[in-house]
Amino acid sequence: MLSTLHSGKLYIVVTVFFLFSLKNTVPVCAAESATILMYHRFGESRYPSTNTTVNQFRSHISELKNKNYVVKPIPKIIAALRRGKPLPPRTVGISIDDAFLSVYQIAGPILHKANFPYTLFVATEPLDRGAPGYMSWGQLRELIKGGANIGSQTATHLHMPETSAKINMEDLENSNKRFKKELGITPKMIAYPYGEYSLEVEKVSLAAGFTTGFGQHSGVVYKNSNFMYLPRFTFNESYGDIKRLQLAIRALPLKVRDITPEDPYLKDNINPPTFGFSVEEDSIKDLSRLACYVTGQGRVRTEILGKRRVEVRGLKAFSPGRTRVNCTLPVHGGRWRWMGMQFLVPAHSN
Repeated sequence: MLSTLHSGKLYIVVTVFFLFSLKNTVPVCAAESATILMYHRFGESRYPSTNTTVNQFRSHISELKNKNYVVKPIPKIIAALRRGKPLPPRTVGISIDDAFLSVYQIAGPILHKANFPYTLFVATEPLDRGAPGYMSWGQLRELIKGGANIGSQTATHLHMPETSAKINMEDLENSNKRFKKELGITPKMIAYPYGEYSLEVEKVSLAAGFTTGFGQHSGVVYKNSNFMYLPRFTFNESYGDIKRLQLAIRALPLKVRDITPEDPYLKDNINPPTFGFSVEEDSIKDLSRLACYVTGQGRVRTEILGKRRVEVRGLKAFSPGRTRVNCTLPVHGGRWRWMGMQFLVPAHSN
């Protein structure tokens, strides 16, 4: 589940640029976009790839509390963006995946004390069987009373793109039944397990009653986002320091359309993909500073066709499993526009 903002080299470059520019920061209204943060575990050092230390998390909450950020419930953020209504500047949403016990013991009380709403995405089967390290349904109900809202992460936390539509639908229907029985609700938001998404997964999720879906790729949500495959900035021990948080919560969307390939599940062995996109905004006059980075490949060559089309050149074949692509563009005030994708190559591919 390790999810990074980008490669280590990009992180160093962006951090240096951010620190250099911070003293000249000009406030920019982000009323048409919002950043969604994502966490898993808290204070569980045995699992560093999915864990955030208690000190890291407390520093994040302090930053959000004391630096004029507005933490809003994710359903309200999504509703405003869908309707084209403005959001407060510096709007942030908080999400947590997997319903680990440390959420109940550590993160929940910290968020409750800060009066911060958050969304907890839950896979129902571990709660049903009382899996070690997970919350109980009773503990989940306590968190709801304390300000949490609930989304789905399926019943069994399966690899959805590599599973048949029939089994995916059965799994979602089973989880919906359990949510309804235990909590009296059927969630309308889903976080795809491992951030793995495909067009077929979206189709099944819509048929199961979901209206909003989240991955584990970096980026900022805005009104023209694909609301069934929304980005989140993921945090863990290695990628959880305060500077990285500041970069994420100050980010702006890189608004794009006509993304190729349309489906990030590379099941037909078209690997590497022909990756490209068109930038929407006329306000971006110069794309020459745009840079794209790929997991395991570092910075890759980009070609600008005309004024708006970006094509990534010279990609090497992605390894089986998940590969992330992150494209960034520096703007005034030490901020960055972000666009991320997560591709999935089937495990049986060579």
